[in-house]
Amino acid sequence: MAMASSTPTPRRRHTAAAANTVGEWAAVSAADEWRVEEEVGKHQLMRRTGLPARDLRALGPPLSHPSASILGRDRAVVVCLDRVRAVVTASEVLVPGPRDPAVAQLVRDLLARLGGGSAHTPTASPAPPQDGSATPPSGKDGQELGGGKVLPFELRALEVCLEFACKSREQETSTLEKEAYPALDELSSKISTLNLERVRQIKSRLVAISGRVQKVREELERLLDDDLDMAAMHLSEKLAYQAAGHSSRRDIEDEASASDEERDDDDDSIEEHGGSSRDGNDHGTSSTLGFTPRIDELEILLESYFVQVDGTLNKLSTLREYVEDTEDYINIMLDDKQNQLLQMGVMLSTGTLVITCGILVTGVLAMNIHIPLYKAPTIVFWQAAGGVGGGVVALYLMALL
Repeated sequence: MAMASSTPTPRRRHTAAAANTVGEWAAVSAADEWRVEEEVGKHQLMRRTGLPARDLRALGPPLSHPSASILGRDRAVVVCLDRVRAVVTASEVLVPGPRDPAVAQLVRDLLARLGGGSAHTPTASPAPPQDGSATPPSGKDGQELGGGKVLPFELRALEVCLEFACKSREQETSTLEKEAYPALDELSSKISTLNLERVRQIKSRLVAISGRVQKVREELERLLDDDLDMAAMHLSEKLAYQAAGHSSRRDIEDEASASDEERDDDDDSIEEHGGSSRDGNDHGTSSTLGFTPRIDELEILLESYFVQVDGTLNKLSTLREYVEDTEDYINIMLDDKQNQLLQMGVMLSTGTLVITCGILVTGVLAMNIHIPLYKAPTIVFWQAAGGVGGGVVALYLMALL
């Protein structure tokens, strides 16, 4: 029997190659260069940035639920703030999907702030602004601190991503406010199906934007509470530290874990020094082994954008309260209308009851029997009819009282 050939068909090779590609990426480097790379392979990106496969999956298209994460790795920082997705290294920024108009604006901001606007623009890439906005501000890259020190490349790129994310959420909030307040006022003055539908759509957008802003705020708060995560984002200092002949962060963590195991085995030393000395060694592991990046600059940077995101969230909270107040006002109006309708229903039911009583008396008098009233003068008939009508009115008034 002939054995089947193990050589993959061209279609299978094409399928495997497509599975290993992650689409187009825009690369903005610190050397005043930028380009668009097509059909970038997943393994190529992993070797280039040192990221695991799960981080690359997090950079995929955003799902329906809002997501926000800023992860510091050994050789790169992964930024995933809803639509803002980028991989920041010590020398370049990789942004997926540069053909998307929103992503193209992020690339333009990176070019303007990182000094890549003077490079030649590839034909397949989004063009940078032509109005001169791509010129960096005064000073080296325009990101000098108060003491004249320039932020590292990765922190400047992270600042551009945070600024773009915060500015996008703030613009969405401002647009929503301009549409929401007039619609809510109009609904308060006139309750109609069209106004209710407009407010329903506005409330849905409010919930979606609030969720995205809350995710960004929680992520910034998490970073501010974790000094190790902030220290992991100083890629330039880690490269300089490794270039000087020191150990990498992974080696440092291995040595720290080994020293922790030795301290756990030494019971006499634990009893002598107590738990406070162990805690001090845990927090001072990086300082003991030499790699202690200053996180003050990054902490100030994160705090400024945390305040900005918190202000946007406060605007959304105020708008949500206004929506809830409008809903309460409309519910009160509807309850009042319902009470009026119930009152009218009671009045109509009472009137029907007393009129039925008058009809009963009229039916009794209309029976085909011979009584002396039929032989009386005509004026007696009107007196009887007036008596029945007066009795009905009297009963109605008594029911209302």
